[in-house]
This record gives sequence, C-alpha cells and structure tokens, in this order.
Amino acid sequence: MEKILIVAAHPDDETLGCGGVISKYISEGSKIKILVLGEGSTCRYEDIDSKQAKLALEERNYNAMLALQELGIDDFDFVNLPCGRFDQVPILNINKILERVIREFKPDTIFTHSEHDSNNDHRIVFRSTIMAARPCGEHIVSRLFSYEVPSSSEWSYSDVFRPNYFVALTEKHLGTKWSALEQYKGEMREFPFPRSWTGIKTLARQRGMQSGVIYAEAFLLIRGFE
Repeated sequence: MEKILIVAAHPDDETLGCGGVISKYISEGSKIKILVLGEGSTCRYEDIDSKQAKLALEERNYNAMLALQELGIDDFDFVNLPCGRFDQVPILNINKILERVIREFKPDTIFTHSEHDSNNDHRIVFRSTIMAARPCGEHIVSRLFSYEVPSSSEWSYSDVFRPNYFVALTEKHLGTKWSALEQYKGEMREFPFPRSWTGIKTLARQRGMQSGVIYAEAFLLIRGFE
C-alpha cells in the first residue's frame, strides 16, 4: 500500500492541486495524509487577532474537514501558521514540522507546491519541503512532486509551472474534486475565475490533451528513485 503525503500552504490548496488524484488513489487503496501548514483566512483582516478573523479561521478549517471528508480523507493535520506571513516564521520551524510528519508517517510519495507560484506562502512551503525531504534522514521519500494551484501557478508569468507527469482522471474523479471544492464557501467563484467549475474542468481537459486522455491532473516530478 502506497503512502502519500500532500503538503499544502492553505486549506483548499490540497484539493485544487490534487483533488482528482486523491479521489483516484483513495479508491485504489493508497493511504493519504494531508498536512495543511497555514490557516488561509486572517490575511484578509487588519487585526489578525480580532473576533472576525478568528471566526474566519475556524470556518475555513471546518470547511476543510468537510472537503476532505468528500475526498475520503480521515488523516490530516492543520498547523494554522499565519496566512500570508510564512516569511515571518523561521523556515527551520516549518522544516521541523515537515520532518516530524515525514518521520512518523513515512510517505513513499510527497506532493507539494510549485516553486514558481505567485503566492509567497506556496513558494516557502516548496523550499521547506525540499529541505525536509532531502534523502539523508531516517526515512527516504521515493518520489517528490510539485502540483499546480489554479489562481496562483498560472499567474506567475515569468517562471510558469511546467509539468512532466500526468495522472488520468475520470468524470467521477473530477466530480468528486469539485464536490470537495464546493465545501470551501466563498473561495470558489464564477468563470472566468480559475477557481470555478468551468476553470477546473478546462484545466483538467488541457492537461488531458497534453497527455492523450480526456481529463488529467499535472505534476512536476522533482526527484524519484527505485
């Protein structure tokens, strides 16, 4: 049984980037753990300690649990680092969180953010994952992938996401992904916003065309060995 760790900066990143793969791999018997490092809401408030900001954080985490339930996930951790402020957290602290999860969960495969995303929290998570998963610890990860997040990956115009690994999806996998995304109230919007049903389906078709199938999710294989 393959063990897969998906590392996300904020709640909804895991589903935007890997929702179809999660649905597919869960149905095939893989064991998947989700690690969400940040809380994804308080950056929208001037006072991150205000009652409104704290309520938004709680609501986002609750919505995340509903989304993961739709995907069939029951193993997850929410660390709640401050949204939009990962650069104010010593990266060593983030590394230690990742190292502990890798040591305890012992994943065969890790999916993490792209180093080129327009969101700075995403880029920091990529750097931290690379450091935490270096092949010299107690457990060596066999495969390390980056995933794309609509509304972040495609908005980094100078260095764009260039996938080299594709996973074919069915209509059912894509539908499950969207059912999970719908749990994130207020985060999904109408087309042409990328986080819309049309946007998600269009991207899946584009990645499918690149790889010769109808629908696919795309990834960048950073490191792999057998």
